[in-house]
Amino acid sequence: MPFAFEDYVLDPERRELTLRGQVVTVGPQVFDLLLLLVSHHERVVSKDDLLEAVWAGRIVSESTITSHINAVRKAIGDTGEEQRLVRTIARKGYRFVGQLKVDETGEMRPSQVPDISDPVPAETQTQPSTLSLPDKPSITVLPFHNLSGDPEQEYFADGMVEDIIAALSRIRWLFVIARNSSFTYKGRDVDVKGVSQELGVRYVLEGSVRKCGNKVRITGQLIDAKSGMHIWAERFEGLLDDIFELQDQIAESVVGAIAPQLERAEIERAKRKPTDSLDAYDYYLRGMAKLHNGTREAIEQALPLFYKAVELDPEFASAYGMAAWCHFWRKLNGWMTDRAQEIAEGVRLARLAVELGRDDAVALTRGGHALSHLAGDVDGGIALLDRARLLNPNLAPAWYLGGILRALRGETEAAIENLTHAVRLSPLDPEMFRMQVGMAIAHFFAGRFDCATDWAEKALRNLPTLLPPAALLAACHALSGRTDKATLAMQRVRELDPSLRISGLKEWLPIQRPEDLTRFAEGLRLAGLPE
Repeated sequence: MPFAFEDYVLDPERRELTLRGQVVTVGPQVFDLLLLLVSHHERVVSKDDLLEAVWAGRIVSESTITSHINAVRKAIGDTGEEQRLVRTIARKGYRFVGQLKVDETGEMRPSQVPDISDPVPAETQTQPSTLSLPDKPSITVLPFHNLSGDPEQEYFADGMVEDIIAALSRIRWLFVIARNSSFTYKGRDVDVKGVSQELGVRYVLEGSVRKCGNKVRITGQLIDAKSGMHIWAERFEGLLDDIFELQDQIAESVVGAIAPQLERAEIERAKRKPTDSLDAYDYYLRGMAKLHNGTREAIEQALPLFYKAVELDPEFASAYGMAAWCHFWRKLNGWMTDRAQEIAEGVRLARLAVELGRDDAVALTRGGHALSHLAGDVDGGIALLDRARLLNPNLAPAWYLGGILRALRGETEAAIENLTHAVRLSPLDPEMFRMQVGMAIAHFFAGRFDCATDWAEKALRNLPTLLPPAALLAACHALSGRTDKATLAMQRVRELDPSLRISGLKEWLPIQRPEDLTRFAEGLRLAGLPE
């Protein structure tokens, strides 16, 4: 049943929001959120309700919810200040307070259906694009607004935007508008859709700077200019004691936060494209969506997608790296059927990734990490990941996969620092379970079994089919004298990989220090793993 309010009609079956008969473009989650609020207009919708209905129970940040509510309001001509249609109920949730146009049977009255002959306001009409979009994700960073009235903060804001542009430019899969073009909008009131058309970009990052005493507050928001959807919004604060260090820290935080959001937005966009129109990059994005999942079925689906990407583009270094990484993940979890052949294929793909992607941080990260596990070259892998971090210091996987390799080499404190930095760069990362596994390995080799237990349990809660944290949990419990828990943990290990043996540990994980391998073997032996 369509819902009508003011001059809008919300049609659940057609999944359309129209204004006087003209379709209003909204993202899928924004549509779901609006439909949830409208269909439950008789009550307050709690944040738990939002998480369950719109995000399938996944925990998201407060700023993500707020940005989606703002996008809903924008789509129906409302604002956070006015709250004419969507009202925020403090500490309770949100409620749609608009008047729905329905009769006693619940059907929309024909006389109240908006007349499509009425003119649509100019601001809702789509203007023809002056520049076509590039064949990869594209973004411009607009000059941040100085809200403090302090001219010194103007230089601070400009310098920070320049740093953000420079950092984004290191991401090879991203098309970034140069600083001089972005800064032509400085001091102007701009419409992001107009900017998108003038510069030929899909995404726009805008923000503001406000000084309060010795503190400065920076807000930023990332917008899909084609749909008007807010993808990400966040606030950063710091002290002005060292303005240049603060500038660097905020630029790093902004880039580290929005890069994964851009990738997710592109993945969702690729999923919506018809399969007969896909090119190499779209196959790559679909493979990434599966790879983030981490399950056996997802990896089996991801691998042919990466192969299709390199078939269409034989020099697609990142796709080679991801394909190699799928083979590594199959080895790590005991899923290989022809171990020797698959390891050889993984090594081949990884070497192609690092050869073709000498200046590609993603290819070096995934290819280098795969080589460490598949070819046993941990030192070489660390060197490749260090180069990836030089090329793109904001690439979270380069930090957490490098941290895992350092843990396997016995550099436990450096590993923990790398992994902690990765979490700061990407606090909502879909591959958080990998960071948690790295933390478990590092703390285990440092002899902190209780900490390792906590991290292993977190990883298993995120991905119950993951073999390494299950084995670490069994070893930690056994070495700590918790025999019953060790036995239960070993049952899970045996279910995940019945072929795992003490004698095969060195081939399973490239643990570099003999004392670390001995400690791990002893824990698993005490937990009941066969020789």
